[in-house]
Amino acid sequence: MKKHVAQRLLRRLLTDMYLPLQVRRQVARTEEDADVLTRVRASTLSYVKRNHCAGQEIGAYAFSAAGPCLLYASCYATLVRHLFDDLDDLSRAERAQWARYIQRHQHDDGLFRDPRIDCPLAEEADWWGSRHMTLHAIMALACLNAVAQKPFRVVEMFKRPGEMTRWLESRAWGVSAANVSNEVQNYGTMLQYARDFQNEPWAQDALEEMYGWLDKRQDPSTGLWGTRFDSPYHLSQGVQTGYHIWLLYFYDGRFIRYRERIVDSCLATQNRLGGFGVAMNSSACEDIDTLDPLARLYHQLDYRRPDIRRAFEKALPWVLVNQNEDGGWVFRKHQSLEYGHPLTSVGMWQSSMFPTWFRSLSLAFLFQVAANPAHPSFPWRFVDCPGMQFFHPSRRKGPRA
Repeated sequence: MKKHVAQRLLRRLLTDMYLPLQVRRQVARTEEDADVLTRVRASTLSYVKRNHCAGQEIGAYAFSAAGPCLLYASCYATLVRHLFDDLDDLSRAERAQWARYIQRHQHDDGLFRDPRIDCPLAEEADWWGSRHMTLHAIMALACLNAVAQKPFRVVEMFKRPGEMTRWLESRAWGVSAANVSNEVQNYGTMLQYARDFQNEPWAQDALEEMYGWLDKRQDPSTGLWGTRFDSPYHLSQGVQTGYHIWLLYFYDGRFIRYRERIVDSCLATQNRLGGFGVAMNSSACEDIDTLDPLARLYHQLDYRRPDIRRAFEKALPWVLVNQNEDGGWVFRKHQSLEYGHPLTSVGMWQSSMFPTWFRSLSLAFLFQVAANPAHPSFPWRFVDCPGMQFFHPSRRKGPRA
């Protein structure tokens, strides 16, 4: 039964996506790239702005059409609008008001929480929930030229030497390295933010201990973390795990071991439609988890650069077909998004703010490699803050070995 369903899904994907892909691939090869991006930018921003909660303050946005105001949506709106260089129209007072809206959600332990989606999972998970939302809130605040007001008490346990090592060794790496990597990213990003934005120099010692532990457990044959990578599924999981961890290294300019093997691993996850998942309808997460490290390593290495360019040219039309006519984007074609809570979940084919941000960010990284030389100045705007939306591929802050 499962095989039959999978075959039927593949046929549908091939019939209703492959022809549009061919058309978009032809467009992407012309000098009209900038026009395509201009239309994508305009329609995406239009969707985001329609999700502003009518009659509410400037920072109040809904996760999807007709939904309530959520902090997640406010963060995604900030990140998308900043990425597309669309926040400059706001006055300084309006930016400050939006920042105050986000700041109101920070608790005394430093974490950002939304009472509308308060549930046990919000405190248990790291792929969604309070720690995950905190990662997005600090990026959004940076886009608004603001800083989180309260320190992150939740990471102060790492002040004690050896505590980071004990914590890393207690994680369930053998059960799900991908989930553990979300934990590592959330705590590691808070430490980076505490060091760089909140004047907590002890955080660097904790990060050094973290990097030392991770360096020793990175697989030399793949550049990944985990226990096995011997099937398309396990390789994809390994790349997704690596994405969350590599971002910490990239932000700190920390030397990453086995970079050539990482390139090999990432390129090996591309499917026939251009996405980077085992399933043909690869998700927003699966796609960016490969596009991001490849884009950064493309600028660091002289290794398989033509292969990376070809992979990105193939990926570009695939990413574009995940945009709906309303200007929003889907997480995965032909499947609903079940994301932590009913208020952050949507039905099949329905646009929502999370994939709208993540797929827009995928486009931004695609065009760090695949940009048409005739239009090199499309105004992607990154933010120099730990998390996901920074881009400084040549930065070197940390030790080289």
